[in-house]
Amino acid sequence: MPSVDELPRAVRHQDATVFLLDQRRLPGEVVIEAYTDAMSVERAIREMRVRGAPAIGMAAAWALVVELERSAEQDPQRVRRHIEQLAGHLRAARPTAVNLAWAVDRMLVRLARAPAERDALIAHLADEAQRIEDEDRAICRAIGEHGLTLLRPDCGVLTHCNAGALAVSERGTALAPLYAAGERGLPVRIFAAETRPVLQGARLTAWELGQAGLDVTLICDNMAAALMAEGAIDLVLMGTDRVTANGDVVNKIGTLGVAILAHHFGIPFYVACPSSTFDAATARGVEVEIEERDATEVTHVGGVAIAPSGVKVRNPAFDVTPADLVTGIITEHGIARAPLGINLRQLLSAA
Repeated sequence: MPSVDELPRAVRHQDATVFLLDQRRLPGEVVIEAYTDAMSVERAIREMRVRGAPAIGMAAAWALVVELERSAEQDPQRVRRHIEQLAGHLRAARPTAVNLAWAVDRMLVRLARAPAERDALIAHLADEAQRIEDEDRAICRAIGEHGLTLLRPDCGVLTHCNAGALAVSERGTALAPLYAAGERGLPVRIFAAETRPVLQGARLTAWELGQAGLDVTLICDNMAAALMAEGAIDLVLMGTDRVTANGDVVNKIGTLGVAILAHHFGIPFYVACPSSTFDAATARGVEVEIEERDATEVTHVGGVAIAPSGVKVRNPAFDVTPADLVTGIITEHGIARAPLGINLRQLLSAA
């Protein structure tokens, strides 16, 4: 059986270059692009060439390293001001995903503590970016082990968007338990919702699970209720871009609808994420800035218009699922259940 670890990596740093897998071109083409400055990485994040909360955080961290590696500027103060300015641009590239700001802020803290000498500064920032990546790798594996306890032989699992290997350093968050199940020979039936309007479920999740040899069935978003009604779904596994202090989940548009359906049919609804996705500073999901994306993502598919020219469009990239619809949140430290806000804080504090 093919291995998930053989999939192309979403983000990689080598020879003063950031290499990003262009996820807009999957599944038709596997294209890895080279980036040699921070603002080109910022555009790649904004254009969703690279996406997934942990992956864009890693991409931003390595972008700051590359900017230093390529720069000829020697004055320490100018270097620091330049990196701080670029960090602001990167941080704002996608405002909803908390991991992006978290990773950039870690780099700025390291920048403030690093020696002024250029080579030492590069070494310190490169070390911090590598730490972020290595930690993410360990986190994904731990989430996989904790989430594996929720799976039973031949259970049906519904997932939405892409929270797999393409969104992180490896294996994913919501998909990590499914990869762990595959490695242990535990049969699981996976249903990947297409995830309009950008079709991350169809283009990315179905592709990577198929490449790894897992049993995946692609469905239209509006098929979820029918599958639940016929008993095909035993568990919902989602990723998330932010969890607020009360346990509200901010994830790809359509997540709320699936959570409501799961609640109606009595199906457990679990969310998987690294602890860095927990935003204790934001009380409730309603306070989170929701990214509104270009209308053409809705009016066009593959560059072909599917809607009348000039029609008004709403295209929020995310929605908010209230904590009381979430059965539990799987982190690298274990699974937090209701009351989510309290138990998640306790779990992370104990860790």
